[in-house]
Amino acid sequence: MSDPPVVGSILPRTVWTLAVVSLLNDAASEMIAPLLPIFLTATLGAGPAIVAMIEALGEAASSVLKLIAGRWNDRGLSGRGLIIGGYGLANLARPLLGFASTWGVVLTLRLLDRVGKGLRTAPRDALLSRSVPPQLRGRAFGLHRAFDHGGAMLGPIVATLLLAAGVEMRTVFLLAGIFGFAVLLTLMTRLSGEEVRRLEPARNIGHAGEQAAGNAATTLTLRWATLTPSTRALLIAVMVLAAAAVPEVMVVLWAVDRGLAVQWVPLLWAAAHGLKALIAWRCGHWVDRYSARAVLQVGWPLRVLALVALAFADATGIGVWLAFALYSAALASTEAAERALLADAVASSLRGTAYGLYNLTTGLAILPGAIVIGGLWQAYGSTMALAVSAAASAVACLIAVRLAPHGAR
Repeated sequence: MSDPPVVGSILPRTVWTLAVVSLLNDAASEMIAPLLPIFLTATLGAGPAIVAMIEALGEAASSVLKLIAGRWNDRGLSGRGLIIGGYGLANLARPLLGFASTWGVVLTLRLLDRVGKGLRTAPRDALLSRSVPPQLRGRAFGLHRAFDHGGAMLGPIVATLLLAAGVEMRTVFLLAGIFGFAVLLTLMTRLSGEEVRRLEPARNIGHAGEQAAGNAATTLTLRWATLTPSTRALLIAVMVLAAAAVPEVMVVLWAVDRGLAVQWVPLLWAAAHGLKALIAWRCGHWVDRYSARAVLQVGWPLRVLALVALAFADATGIGVWLAFALYSAALASTEAAERALLADAVASSLRGTAYGLYNLTTGLAILPGAIVIGGLWQAYGSTMALAVSAAASAVACLIAVRLAPHGAR
């Protein structure tokens, strides 16, 4: 199967459906995520180590499953089934946190949530890449990331309003299920099975073509040694950047240390995701207008600049908001470009595996990186941790010099 031909610049229904689903799902997720550490410690009596363990195990499970689900999709398992199953599992498990009586129950439900994310992510990204021609790929991923961040902005605002109205935290968790129901309803009614099958590569083509299909199936493999140098450079660069990244929750701590009142934290978080939505959408357009490589050559060094500013700028008042905004904008600026460039580098029939490998690489790199950055932060302060992060990110930018041959998208 080849990429769709160019038919104007209108994004197809599949792209819009997945974008709306992402917005609704992130609204449900982010109604709960900022409150979960407080729920675990204040309500269930868990310590910080338990909170960290739950998050680490969830992200590790999600990262591994992203690769597995991508390979399943490339080998013929329905992308629509994996996407609906993944979103369904997460949105059925998530509201049940409202009934949790021990941290062990929270761990189980959080793992189910992350398993759902692992099942859906690579098949969804592969479907997005196949839904549009290369000339519109940046725009498609930009729209999706913009809606994703829009939901991450909406969720905390809804949760804050509910808590301000006197709604209990457990009830907030249950009410997040309303957004989850909307996710499943949208997928079932708007994600056409026939359209998904048309976009996925042809595999089992009947008894007469059984041998040819079998021969084609042997090519459905993606190994490090078979990747092009530019693809390997991309994956290495994003891995180092992921390991060097400072989690945004740590930047929240930085903001509080610089004098931001705690009551402003939810608004800061929501504003950051609103900015991310705008940046991701605009940069997706620039990928199509210029090139993915050109956007990365600006976005990745911008991250280094933002980290240097966080480390050494004497920010107070509005400066705290501006520094936080700069870091958030830098993170969002490369999201569409990285995914579009990866789609350019591999055949359509291997994109599920490719996106699984991409997410596995970044997901597993985040864990040790966060531990190192967190340890430096605790032992030596935020300036040292942020400076080390900036230096490691600069190394990743140097690796990315050979990201793609000249003339690449």
